[in-house]
Amino acid sequence: MERFKANRDFLKTDFTPMKNRKPDRALEVPQPPLVKDYDKTSTIIELPKVSEDILTNNNILKCIEDRRSVRLYDNSPLSLKELSYLLWATQGITKVSDNNTFTLRTVPCSGATHSFETYLFIINVEGLSQGIYRYLPLEHELLFIYEIENIENKINDLTLEQPFVPKFASKASVVFAWSTVPYRSEWKFDVTAHKKILIDVGHICQNLYLASESINAGTCAIGIYDQNMVDNILKLDGENEFTIYLAAVGKKVIK
Repeated sequence: MERFKANRDFLKTDFTPMKNRKPDRALEVPQPPLVKDYDKTSTIIELPKVSEDILTNNNILKCIEDRRSVRLYDNSPLSLKELSYLLWATQGITKVSDNNTFTLRTVPCSGATHSFETYLFIINVEGLSQGIYRYLPLEHELLFIYEIENIENKINDLTLEQPFVPKFASKASVVFAWSTVPYRSEWKFDVTAHKKILIDVGHICQNLYLASESINAGTCAIGIYDQNMVDNILKLDGENEFTIYLAAVGKKVIK
């Protein structure tokens, strides 16, 4: 049982390390940017405005009741409007503070630090080439990063051996990949930030599950993946920004 002790202790709440130290925020170190910057000359895709007419099921009780991890998808693509809705439901910004120091979003987050960036492995979405994209939450737009031919093979490689349905992620329409920029939370919470980051990414994925359910799509979270491979594909340094969670989304098979 000793081999479990360190990770079990990490799961517990312990603020004693903060008694004799101050986070960078208290030391008046400049706050990190709210979102990751990008080259303004890049290819940008405008996302459709989110509206309730996209919903096939607006009964939240039914969405919660029917939510399952879905690993079987049909061949029909997600529409750009559906993808827009899923992005907004998971990281959409509903308000920027007057002094531009924090954002309020569609998911809760410790201290409104929102350390996450959303990347997409686009497989089968109407109007989009297969490849890697990043969501720009302030603008509600997509940043095209680069195209990948035979992206399904790449996804099979990086998602390793899935225990229930092998290679299911490559048959989805899109794979969400959330990275964290830890310093956004560390700046405010110092060494206590990291448990908060793990809690907060769970909020994001649950919103994806429920939003998918409301448009007759299915989601399956993925915790088994090749860390270095995903970080390299997304061009992350693996230290100041790295992948923390994946999830596949596709239209449900009609039974």
